[in-house]
Amino acid sequence: MRFDQAGGTAGGTVDDTAGGDTAGGGTGGGRAGAEAAAICADLIRFATVNRGEGVAEPERPAAEHVAGLLDEVGVQATIVESAPGRASVLARLPGTDPSHPAFLVHGHLDVVPADPAEWTVPPFSGEVRDGYVWGRGAVDMKGSLAMTLATVRARLREGRRTRGDLVLAFLADEESTGDLGSRYVAREHRGFFEGCTEAISESGGFSVDAGGARIYPIATGERGTTWMRLTARGTAGHGSKPAPDNAVAEIAHAVSRLASHEWPVRLTPGVRALLDALADALGTSIDHDRLDAEAARLGRAGHLFAGTIRNSANPTRLDAGYKVNVVPGTATAQVDGRYLPGTGEEFLATVDRLLGPKVTREFINYEEAPAADPAGPTFAALAGALRAEDPLARPVPYVMAGGTDAKSFHRIGITSFGFAPLLLGPELDYFGMFHGVDERVPLDGLAFGTRVLDRFLDTR
Repeated sequence: MRFDQAGGTAGGTVDDTAGGDTAGGGTGGGRAGAEAAAICADLIRFATVNRGEGVAEPERPAAEHVAGLLDEVGVQATIVESAPGRASVLARLPGTDPSHPAFLVHGHLDVVPADPAEWTVPPFSGEVRDGYVWGRGAVDMKGSLAMTLATVRARLREGRRTRGDLVLAFLADEESTGDLGSRYVAREHRGFFEGCTEAISESGGFSVDAGGARIYPIATGERGTTWMRLTARGTAGHGSKPAPDNAVAEIAHAVSRLASHEWPVRLTPGVRALLDALADALGTSIDHDRLDAEAARLGRAGHLFAGTIRNSANPTRLDAGYKVNVVPGTATAQVDGRYLPGTGEEFLATVDRLLGPKVTREFINYEEAPAADPAGPTFAALAGALRAEDPLARPVPYVMAGGTDAKSFHRIGITSFGFAPLLLGPELDYFGMFHGVDERVPLDGLAFGTRVLDRFLDTR
């Protein structure tokens, strides 16, 4: 392992002597699954909390732990820092065929905050209870990182390599803008990704029980991101006097117009592909003219498209004034805007119309909407790996409502699929685990995921 900043290795080691019967292309399924659970618990104990706007607990200790786990199996990992403590881990494992395309697996080390008073278990304990690993990041996304590490470690212990180079990136700062993580490494360490045109990362490959069918959504795209700061300006003055150009009132009216706007349904090719695949898997028809009602009717399967049939602009913050009897000269708001692929210009034109001439906007963060091919060989390989481990699996393409580090790699020509495979019981609300209370991931789900990942890597 190599560090580009001063420092050494840290973190414990995983027991290499655990047994397990073989499954999934030769990897010890039980052993790798148990190892994934142990790694997940250890990673959760690093409280890499990202509060946004550069305020975070440093990822460096977790990065050193990851680099140590790779070093144990002979992988030279590089830790890079974009700012003091804001560390990412990069590694490139040579394949057996130098002419074959390289493939990237990426994920993030940081997590959102968690209030211990709201949780059943301490959120950074990594406690194993009732068949789950509990803690902030279990789903988003230290469980996925653990599956990747366990699978790679098992393959290297057995002397098995992918055909093309396998590139690994464990990143800082995804829970903010990615400036200190994926954007930084894509810009400053582009050489690590030479030859990569495709990747997998978070938010896909998990099972959804729906009407007796087991759906596995594989993300082939996500909405674009437009985080905006709105500003209204007026005349400052005494709170007791008339204020015809009150900045607070102007920003409030603009935010209200945005929040109450009914965005029209826009069926993109990715969402149409999902609707067709869902209809086939569920043995039902889906009425495209009443998709909100259809999403409610289909329950968890409906969640897969409910947030991606239209654009959205949600006000999330208001700031104005400093004293009750002073009318401030400026007032600001922040808005989380998301737009579907191909609708960016329409989205911004609508926002400007709703804001009106007295409110200006600027981007806090702007990212295009990336998309991957649901009809290509990589999607087929991902779906095949799921079916091999679960004969009841019905893989479908879907578009994510939110965003991931895939956007940063899209900038340098790498297309990402959302694929962090998990077999889940119907009792677990997987969507509710993201940034939610009592986040947890099932032990048998992690074991399943390592087997699926191993099968998929055999195709690379």
